[in-house]
Amino acid sequence: MLPLLDLRNGLNQRPLVRSRKQSTGQFAVTTCRDHPEFFDASVELEDETWEDLSFLDYTPAHYAYYDTLLERFPEYHLCMVDVETRELIATGMCVPLRVAPGSTLPREGWDWLVNTAESQDSKDANTIGALSISVPKKHRDKGLARDMIDTMRSLAAMKGFARVIAPVRPSAKCEHPFVPMEQYVDWVDDRGRIFDPWLRSHVAVGGDVVGVCDRSMVVEQPIDFWKPWVGSHLAQSGNVPVKGALVPVEVDVATGMGRYVEPNVWVSHNV
Repeated sequence: MLPLLDLRNGLNQRPLVRSRKQSTGQFAVTTCRDHPEFFDASVELEDETWEDLSFLDYTPAHYAYYDTLLERFPEYHLCMVDVETRELIATGMCVPLRVAPGSTLPREGWDWLVNTAESQDSKDANTIGALSISVPKKHRDKGLARDMIDTMRSLAAMKGFARVIAPVRPSAKCEHPFVPMEQYVDWVDDRGRIFDPWLRSHVAVGGDVVGVCDRSMVVEQPIDFWKPWVGSHLAQSGNVPVKGALVPVEVDVATGMGRYVEPNVWVSHNV
Protein backbone atom coordinates (compact mmCIF):
# COMPACT_ATOMS: atom_id res chain seq x y z
CA MET A 1 0.00 0.00 0.00
CA LEU A 2 1.33 3.44 -0.91
CA PRO A 3 1.40 6.45 1.39
CA LEU A 4 -0.91 9.40 1.04
CA LEU A 5 1.29 12.39 1.68
CA ASP A 6 2.10 15.97 0.82
CA LEU A 7 5.04 15.93 -1.54
CA ARG A 8 6.13 19.38 -0.41
CA ASN A 9 7.44 17.60 2.67
CA GLY A 10 8.89 14.74 0.68
CA LEU A 11 8.96 11.47 2.60
CA ASN A 12 10.04 13.11 5.85
CA GLN A 13 6.52 13.16 7.21
CA ARG A 14 5.17 9.91 8.55
CA PRO A 15 3.20 8.11 5.83
CA LEU A 16 0.03 6.18 6.52
CA VAL A 17 1.67 3.04 5.21
CA ARG A 18 4.99 1.86 3.87
CA SER A 19 5.88 3.18 0.43
CA ARG A 20 6.71 1.02 -2.57
CA LYS A 21 10.29 0.78 -3.84
CA GLN A 22 10.83 0.28 -7.54
CA SER A 23 13.90 0.33 -9.73
CA THR A 24 12.61 3.59 -11.17
CA GLY A 25 12.37 5.25 -7.77
CA GLN A 26 10.03 5.58 -4.85
CA PHE A 27 6.35 6.10 -5.50
CA ALA A 28 3.81 7.95 -3.37
CA VAL A 29 0.25 9.16 -3.77
CA THR A 30 -1.04 12.66 -3.23
CA THR A 31 -4.25 14.43 -4.26
CA CYS A 32 -5.16 17.27 -6.56
CA ARG A 33 -6.33 19.20 -3.52
CA ASP A 34 -2.84 19.17 -2.01
CA HIS A 35 -1.11 19.45 -5.38
CA PRO A 36 -3.37 21.21 -7.89
CA GLU A 37 -0.43 21.46 -10.29
CA PHE A 38 -1.01 17.78 -11.11
CA PHE A 39 -4.64 18.29 -12.18
CA ASP A 40 -4.14 18.98 -15.88
CA ALA A 41 -1.48 16.27 -16.24
CA SER A 42 -3.75 13.79 -14.47
CA VAL A 43 -6.67 14.50 -16.80
CA GLU A 44 -4.34 14.19 -19.81
CA LEU A 45 -2.91 10.90 -18.53
CA GLU A 46 -6.39 9.48 -18.05
CA ASP A 47 -7.47 10.59 -21.51
CA GLU A 48 -4.41 8.99 -23.10
CA THR A 49 -4.86 5.75 -21.16
CA TRP A 50 -8.48 5.39 -22.25
CA GLU A 51 -8.11 6.88 -25.73
CA ASP A 52 -8.97 3.64 -27.54
CA LEU A 53 -12.21 3.44 -25.54
CA SER A 54 -13.10 7.12 -25.66
CA PHE A 55 -16.65 6.27 -26.75
CA LEU A 56 -17.24 5.61 -23.03
CA ASP A 57 -17.02 9.39 -22.52
CA TYR A 58 -20.47 9.58 -24.11
CA THR A 59 -22.61 7.90 -21.52
CA PRO A 60 -25.07 10.61 -20.46
CA ALA A 61 -23.64 10.62 -16.93
CA HIS A 62 -20.00 10.89 -18.06
CA TYR A 63 -20.73 13.55 -20.64
CA ALA A 64 -22.78 15.69 -18.24
CA TYR A 65 -20.99 15.34 -14.93
CA TYR A 66 -17.58 13.65 -14.95
CA ASP A 67 -15.51 16.79 -15.58
CA THR A 68 -17.53 18.62 -12.95
CA LEU A 69 -16.80 15.92 -10.38
CA LEU A 70 -13.06 16.13 -11.10
CA GLU A 71 -13.15 19.80 -10.19
CA ARG A 72 -15.60 19.43 -7.30
CA PHE A 73 -13.72 16.69 -5.45
CA PRO A 74 -9.96 17.32 -5.80
CA GLU A 75 -9.35 15.57 -2.47
CA TYR A 76 -10.65 12.35 -4.09
CA HIS A 77 -8.56 12.79 -7.24
CA LEU A 78 -5.44 10.69 -6.60
CA CYS A 79 -2.07 11.17 -8.26
CA MET A 80 0.69 8.56 -8.03
CA VAL A 81 4.06 10.24 -8.41
CA ASP A 82 7.71 9.25 -8.60
CA VAL A 83 9.01 11.12 -5.56
CA GLU A 84 12.45 11.79 -7.03
CA THR A 85 11.45 12.90 -10.53
CA ARG A 86 7.92 14.11 -9.68
CA GLU A 87 6.70 12.27 -12.77
CA LEU A 88 3.01 11.45 -12.68
CA ILE A 89 2.81 7.70 -13.27
CA ALA A 90 -0.82 6.85 -12.49
CA THR A 91 -4.05 8.49 -11.47
CA GLY A 92 -7.28 7.45 -9.79
CA MET A 93 -10.62 9.17 -9.44
CA CYS A 94 -13.17 8.39 -6.75
CA VAL A 95 -16.14 10.21 -5.27
CA PRO A 96 -17.91 10.41 -1.91
CA LEU A 97 -21.50 9.25 -1.67
CA ARG A 98 -24.01 7.94 0.80
CA VAL A 99 -25.17 4.35 0.42
CA ALA A 100 -27.68 2.91 2.85
CA PRO A 101 -26.15 0.00 4.79
CA GLY A 102 -27.35 -3.33 3.44
CA SER A 103 -28.84 -1.83 0.29
CA THR A 104 -28.48 -3.61 -3.04
CA LEU A 105 -26.11 -1.94 -5.47
CA PRO A 106 -27.91 -1.08 -8.71
CA ARG A 107 -27.65 -2.44 -12.22
CA GLU A 108 -26.47 0.95 -13.50
CA GLY A 109 -23.04 0.72 -11.87
CA TRP A 110 -20.61 3.40 -13.06
CA ASP A 111 -23.27 5.74 -14.41
CA TRP A 112 -25.15 5.46 -11.12
CA LEU A 113 -22.04 6.39 -9.14
CA VAL A 114 -21.57 9.54 -11.18
CA ASN A 115 -25.23 10.58 -11.05
CA THR A 116 -25.42 9.89 -7.31
CA ALA A 117 -22.23 11.76 -6.43
CA GLU A 118 -23.42 14.72 -8.50
CA SER A 119 -26.84 14.89 -6.83
CA GLN A 120 -25.96 14.20 -3.18
CA ASP A 121 -24.56 16.46 -0.49
CA SER A 122 -21.08 15.06 0.13
CA LYS A 123 -21.30 15.99 3.82
CA ASP A 124 -23.57 12.97 4.29
CA ALA A 125 -21.20 10.54 2.57
CA ASN A 126 -20.27 7.20 4.14
CA THR A 127 -18.77 5.44 1.11
CA ILE A 128 -16.16 6.01 -1.57
CA GLY A 129 -17.11 5.10 -5.12
CA ALA A 130 -14.16 4.23 -7.37
CA LEU A 131 -14.60 5.61 -10.88
CA SER A 132 -11.26 5.06 -12.57
CA ILE A 133 -7.68 3.94 -12.15
CA SER A 134 -5.41 4.83 -15.05
CA VAL A 135 -1.91 3.44 -15.51
CA PRO A 136 -0.05 4.06 -18.81
CA LYS A 137 1.31 1.02 -20.64
CA LYS A 138 4.93 1.72 -19.72
CA HIS A 139 4.10 1.52 -16.00
CA ARG A 140 1.82 -1.53 -16.06
CA ASP A 141 2.65 -4.94 -14.58
CA LYS A 142 4.27 -3.31 -11.55
CA GLY A 143 1.30 -3.67 -9.21
CA LEU A 144 0.57 0.07 -9.28
CA ALA A 145 -3.14 -0.31 -10.04
CA ARG A 146 -3.47 -2.63 -7.06
CA ASP A 147 -1.63 -0.08 -4.94
CA MET A 148 -4.14 2.55 -6.04
CA ILE A 149 -7.01 0.35 -4.83
CA ASP A 150 -5.29 0.12 -1.46
CA THR A 151 -4.83 3.88 -1.39
CA MET A 152 -8.54 4.42 -1.98
CA ARG A 153 -9.15 2.16 1.02
CA SER A 154 -6.73 4.29 3.05
CA LEU A 155 -8.55 7.44 1.94
CA ALA A 156 -11.88 5.93 3.00
CA ALA A 157 -10.41 5.11 6.43
CA MET A 158 -9.11 8.68 6.80
CA LYS A 159 -12.60 10.01 6.04
CA GLY A 160 -14.23 7.60 8.50
CA PHE A 161 -16.15 5.84 5.73
CA ALA A 162 -17.29 2.24 5.94
CA ARG A 163 -16.21 0.97 2.53
CA VAL A 164 -15.11 1.47 -1.05
CA ILE A 165 -17.36 0.24 -3.84
CA ALA A 166 -16.19 -0.20 -7.42
CA PRO A 167 -18.01 -1.12 -10.65
CA VAL A 168 -14.99 -3.06 -11.88
CA ARG A 169 -14.31 -3.34 -15.60
CA PRO A 170 -12.76 -6.84 -15.93
CA SER A 171 -9.57 -6.41 -17.93
CA ALA A 172 -9.69 -9.65 -19.94
CA LYS A 173 -13.44 -9.66 -20.67
CA CYS A 174 -12.79 -7.82 -23.96
CA GLU A 175 -11.24 -11.04 -25.26
CA HIS A 176 -14.59 -12.79 -24.73
CA PRO A 177 -17.21 -10.22 -25.84
CA PHE A 178 -19.97 -12.77 -26.50
CA VAL A 179 -19.69 -14.50 -23.12
CA PRO A 180 -22.31 -13.24 -20.63
CA MET A 181 -20.72 -11.40 -17.71
CA GLU A 182 -22.69 -13.57 -15.25
CA GLN A 183 -20.88 -16.57 -16.69
CA TYR A 184 -17.49 -14.86 -17.03
CA VAL A 185 -17.25 -13.89 -13.35
CA ASP A 186 -17.43 -17.55 -12.38
CA TRP A 187 -14.41 -18.56 -14.47
CA VAL A 188 -11.29 -19.68 -12.63
CA ASP A 189 -7.74 -20.25 -13.86
CA ASP A 190 -5.71 -23.48 -13.60
CA ARG A 191 -4.77 -22.52 -10.03
CA GLY A 192 -8.37 -22.12 -8.93
CA ARG A 193 -8.17 -18.33 -8.76
CA ILE A 194 -10.58 -15.85 -10.28
CA PHE A 195 -9.80 -15.90 -13.99
CA ASP A 196 -9.86 -12.17 -14.66
CA PRO A 197 -6.63 -10.38 -13.60
CA TRP A 198 -8.26 -7.12 -12.53
CA LEU A 199 -11.02 -8.78 -10.55
CA ARG A 200 -8.34 -11.00 -9.00
CA SER A 201 -6.36 -7.89 -7.96
CA HIS A 202 -9.40 -6.45 -6.18
CA VAL A 203 -10.01 -9.70 -4.32
CA ALA A 204 -6.32 -9.99 -3.43
CA VAL A 205 -6.47 -6.75 -1.44
CA GLY A 206 -9.66 -7.71 0.38
CA GLY A 207 -12.47 -6.97 -2.05
CA ASP A 208 -15.66 -9.02 -2.24
CA VAL A 209 -17.39 -9.65 -5.56
CA VAL A 210 -20.98 -8.54 -4.94
CA GLY A 211 -22.56 -9.13 -8.34
CA VAL A 212 -22.91 -7.93 -11.90
CA CYS A 213 -24.11 -4.45 -12.80
CA ASP A 214 -25.28 -5.24 -16.31
CA ARG A 215 -26.07 -1.63 -17.32
CA SER A 216 -23.00 0.04 -15.86
CA MET A 217 -22.20 2.28 -18.84
CA VAL A 218 -24.68 2.89 -21.67
CA VAL A 219 -23.75 4.73 -24.88
CA GLU A 220 -26.38 5.21 -27.57
CA GLN A 221 -25.28 7.18 -30.62
CA PRO A 222 -25.92 7.38 -34.39
CA ILE A 223 -24.21 4.72 -36.49
CA ASP A 224 -21.69 7.20 -37.94
CA PHE A 225 -20.45 7.88 -34.40
CA TRP A 226 -19.19 4.28 -34.11
CA LYS A 227 -17.17 4.14 -37.33
CA PRO A 228 -13.80 5.20 -35.77
CA TRP A 229 -13.98 2.24 -33.37
CA VAL A 230 -15.58 -0.35 -35.62
CA GLY A 231 -13.33 0.46 -38.57
CA SER A 232 -15.88 -0.45 -41.21
CA HIS A 233 -19.15 0.69 -42.70
CA LEU A 234 -22.08 -0.52 -40.61
CA ALA A 235 -24.58 -1.49 -43.27
CA GLN A 236 -26.39 -4.30 -41.46
CA SER A 237 -28.11 -4.66 -38.13
CA GLY A 238 -26.57 -6.97 -35.56
CA ASN A 239 -24.04 -7.26 -32.77
CA VAL A 240 -20.69 -5.81 -33.82
CA PRO A 241 -17.54 -6.46 -31.75
CA VAL A 242 -15.35 -3.44 -30.99
CA LYS A 243 -11.70 -3.71 -29.97
CA GLY A 244 -11.41 -3.31 -26.21
CA ALA A 245 -15.16 -3.37 -25.61
CA LEU A 246 -16.56 -5.89 -23.15
CA VAL A 247 -19.64 -6.67 -25.24
CA PRO A 248 -20.61 -5.96 -28.86
CA VAL A 249 -22.28 -2.78 -30.05
CA GLU A 250 -25.92 -3.41 -30.95
CA VAL A 251 -26.44 -1.86 -34.40
CA ASP A 252 -29.95 -1.10 -35.67
CA VAL A 253 -29.87 0.13 -39.24
CA ALA A 254 -33.62 0.84 -39.22
CA THR A 255 -33.24 3.46 -36.48
CA GLY A 256 -29.73 4.50 -37.52
CA MET A 257 -28.41 3.93 -34.00
CA GLY A 258 -25.71 1.90 -32.31
CA ARG A 259 -26.12 0.99 -28.65
CA TYR A 260 -23.42 -0.20 -26.27
CA VAL A 261 -24.48 -1.52 -22.87
CA GLU A 262 -21.40 -2.38 -20.83
CA PRO A 263 -21.68 -4.76 -17.89
CA ASN A 264 -19.30 -4.30 -14.97
CA VAL A 265 -18.88 -6.18 -11.70
CA TRP A 266 -19.60 -4.66 -8.31
CA VAL A 267 -16.76 -5.18 -5.84
CA SER A 268 -17.00 -3.98 -2.24
CA HIS A 269 -14.03 -3.26 0.01
CA ASN A 270 -14.80 -2.98 3.72
CA VAL A 271 -12.51 -0.53 5.52
